[in-house]
Amino acid sequence: MVDVTGRSAMPGLTYPEAYLKRLAVELSHKYAGIFGVETVERYVLESYTALLRTSTVQAHLAANTVRFVTDRLTALGQAKGAIDSVNPEVLFVCEQNAGRSQMAAVLTNALSGGAVHVRSAGSAPASTMNPAVVTAIAELGLDLSQAFPKPLTDDVVQAADLVITMGCGDACPVYPGKRYQDWELIDPAGLPLEEVRDVRDQIITNVKVMLIQLGVDVKELRA
Repeated sequence: MVDVTGRSAMPGLTYPEAYLKRLAVELSHKYAGIFGVETVERYVLESYTALLRTSTVQAHLAANTVRFVTDRLTALGQAKGAIDSVNPEVLFVCEQNAGRSQMAAVLTNALSGGAVHVRSAGSAPASTMNPAVVTAIAELGLDLSQAFPKPLTDDVVQAADLVITMGCGDACPVYPGKRYQDWELIDPAGLPLEEVRDVRDQIITNVKVMLIQLGVDVKELRA
């Protein structure tokens, strides 16, 4: 694993430079034969910088960078046909990626029993998750405690079989051959918990319809 403390920093490099360099080396091995070292290094730096601009919880920045850059590289590999995509790929996009799209992603995973691979992103990501959203999802026995807002990138759009937008305007790029849907949902930002629950329940209904359209069995939520 990467030493995110920087205590074993490479000679001549300071943290976070040493951390990013070490992460790039590890991911270059993981994606050997798929991406060159230069591509991996660029994705690592871009991903870290993007999260650094929005994240206010620096303690989680290193771990979130690992997850973000790995997801982006996997998506890029899928889009290029270098990595197989076994399950349908669905991308949820809202403005802040702190509420609607995060709820849709975790609910799709639960209701599909993992038969759909989901990603989420924001056109203008917030610094933290909406706490009322985290609570509303926890009431169903699902966990958003490790989720974090992520910026929208072209690679995750290209990897998606279905892109579902939620109030992000024209920010989502359109690629020929991709399926797009728009869900008109109230933004839960600033809403009291009882109203966030209403948004959550509407998303559950929408997700069930989407899964039927994809030919995926709908599972029961187990609180």
